[in-house]
Amino acid sequence: MHICHLYPDILNLYGDRGNIFTMKRRLEARGIGVQMIGQPLDIDKYDLFFIGGRQDFEQEVLLRDLAGGKGRDIRTAVEDEKVFLAICGGYQMLGQYYKTWDSSQMDFIGAINVHTIGAKERMIGNYMFRTTPESSGSVIVGFGNHSGTYLGEDVAPLGMVLKGFGNNGEDHTEGARCKNVFATYSHGSLLPKKTALCDFILQTALERKYDTCEPLGPLDDTLENSAHDYMEHRLMHG
Repeated sequence: MHICHLYPDILNLYGDRGNIFTMKRRLEARGIGVQMIGQPLDIDKYDLFFIGGRQDFEQEVLLRDLAGGKGRDIRTAVEDEKVFLAICGGYQMLGQYYKTWDSSQMDFIGAINVHTIGAKERMIGNYMFRTTPESSGSVIVGFGNHSGTYLGEDVAPLGMVLKGFGNNGEDHTEGARCKNVFATYSHGSLLPKKTALCDFILQTALERKYDTCEPLGPLDDTLENSAHDYMEHRLMHG
């Protein structure tokens, strides 16, 4: 499996790099080799892309780099149904635009039909959602710190909110699922304590790469499940 970690130094808010460690460990535990490939971006070499979160002031730095052709390459990879996991700022970056609370607008790469509207008061806190059956049907506990994102008609939510804000605090959706893009606001990081979703994403990437692929075998997830169960109980019962 060839994994691309886009902007690892900038997009690593709240320990999002832990998602890369988790995917790599779970593949290697099953005897599947993993290669992390760096620059330059050559989309044909990668099977799975990871984009983490970032603070708002870093957006303009990324926009200049994306305008140099990288944004076009990412759009091509999405259309080609390469697998992406995008968190928070990475999720927004794949969308159409970000409009701030004072109505200034930054246009993003438009790989998926979502947009973000800023507000003076951000949505901050722990939350919980259940992914759709098409995205593993897992219950996820994470931490969000973001403005409101809205899905276009051709984009499905990654899941539905059980507790907390989700995409925008209004429509009970969380994240986005479009082609093989898995996008969410869930920091924490996401995958170490929700291995079912991790394996679902890895299985999706393997099946796209090899057309057919045996189901991933089980691993001992006692510690991971305990961490998730503790956070789920804490969020639901205080």
